[in-house]
Amino acid sequence: MEIIPVNEENLPAAAEVHAVSWRDSHREICSPEFVAAHTTERQEAYLRGKLAEGSEVWLLTDGGRALGVASLTGCLIADLYVLPAERGKGYGSALLRFLLGRCPETPRLWILETNTGAERLYRRFGFRLTGKREVHPGGVDEVEMAKV
Repeated sequence: MEIIPVNEENLPAAAEVHAVSWRDSHREICSPEFVAAHTTERQEAYLRGKLAEGSEVWLLTDGGRALGVASLTGCLIADLYVLPAERGKGYGSALLRFLLGRCPETPRLWILETNTGAERLYRRFGFRLTGKREVHPGGVDEVEMAKV
């Protein structure tokens, strides 16, 4: 297993992981049209934008296969996705552990309030809900977690 920085060469692979994983995690809470709009091309543009804004974007590979992706802006962890077929194998934990090692201050992140699997993962690493909430009209809200 290796975690490498995303660059122009591996950006398409990172975007594919992001797109497939995002669609899987949002299919129960978003309209089919909105989910389908999150194509690999759209997520590639999104990740390219994050890089241009100064975020770090990381790709987890195993045996040369792209399996996970995550971003870090200061100590804000975001976009942590592992391919659905690869979940439960420690890849998300490996990515999170790696990102935590790059945070000089309190790490924080936002999750969908319905994402109990993500909340369990982050709680195992010492994250707790902060009480901050991003309200999304007609949708599922996001809640902030910080490492204590």
